[in-house]
Amino acid sequence: MIKTTINNRFPASLPEPWLNQWNELLEKESAVNRVEWAMENLPSQFVLSSSFGVQSAVMLHMLTQLDANIPVLLTDTGHLFPETYQFIDTLAERLKLNLHVFSAKESAAWQMAKYGEEWAKDDSALKAYNRRNKVEPLERGLDQLNAGTWFSGIRRQQSEYRESLPVVGILRGRFKVHPIIDWTNKDIHQYLTKHGLPYHPLWEKGYVSIGDVHSTRPLTLGMEESDTRFGGVQRECGLHTDGDGI
Repeated sequence: MIKTTINNRFPASLPEPWLNQWNELLEKESAVNRVEWAMENLPSQFVLSSSFGVQSAVMLHMLTQLDANIPVLLTDTGHLFPETYQFIDTLAERLKLNLHVFSAKESAAWQMAKYGEEWAKDDSALKAYNRRNKVEPLERGLDQLNAGTWFSGIRRQQSEYRESLPVVGILRGRFKVHPIIDWTNKDIHQYLTKHGLPYHPLWEKGYVSIGDVHSTRPLTLGMEESDTRFGGVQRECGLHTDGDGI
């Protein structure tokens, strides 16, 4: 673990040099040590966001081993795969998750009648869909859960944007921690195997990144992982960026 003593409870306006120092140290630490450090040094309440995607069992297991009652925040667009909803129920029961589900203020059917298939239109419409169904419910959930620090299982290997993300950052006024940011697909597989944890059910059908039914495709020959979401046009939905996605 990091030996440096750092005072507890920091404001979100903390100068960037401190973040650089922390990240230099945390890059050398294990994922579990990163979580423990964050829980000892960063502001509570601690919240874990999860999409219940391919690898989600890793973070759900790791975090609940350290804090069995940590709030788990899921944003439900109303367009998830049936297998995703089943996966949520399976992991919620097995890991005894303190699950909190947030959705857009308008139902999926209502939005369809009002806006049509925004994900199939232009970039502006897709961003509006993501903002309404993902970013706004997430931020509302973090506010209601009084989150000071939130954990996410995103990894550098997943997209070009994520390649530059640090272990700890500040996003929209909160500390955000990525314990497995430098993990490879092999690391994920080894952790799941070691602890007898499942991949998402659609993994065996070739899905490597799983979101909404209407915008997710299995990985086939000649495709990059980013091509499996929104036709490769947009990899980030805005949850992990300062804007509405890129």
